[in-house]
Amino acid sequence: MIVTVAVLAILATLGVPTMRDTVLNQRVKTATFDLYSSLIFARGEAIKRNANVDITPAGGVWANGWIVQAGATLLKAQGALSNMTFTGPAVSITYRRDGRLATGAATLTVAGGSNVRMRCIAIAPDGRPNIALDHNDDGVDCID
Repeated sequence: MIVTVAVLAILATLGVPTMRDTVLNQRVKTATFDLYSSLIFARGEAIKRNANVDITPAGGVWANGWIVQAGATLLKAQGALSNMTFTGPAVSITYRRDGRLATGAATLTVAGGSNVRMRCIAIAPDGRPNIALDHNDDGVDCID
């Protein structure tokens, strides 16, 4: 019985760090997809409404969430995402009525910790976002 408990304790000790990293990786994937889907939504709304649509980080910080709006009309809001680090433009990303970015290309990154791969969203000037995995967390894999 003691040997069985000891073996289970050893297996649990080995599995916990792996499980923690798996959970953090999934959180980064989810946060990246939330931002990606908001970008797709904003681009579609800009084309549909034939008007500019802005995605603005809450308080100038993407980790605090973001809002999607057309003029004064709120279209979508995303709450804060805990334990995530976002980098990207501190100002809003604007989609013009033709679905293109108003300011040219943009890149946003999402990170969740030291053992978790950073993910990037590169937005081409034509407005199409693309998700990429940064293989060594240097930001190079994110640039098209």
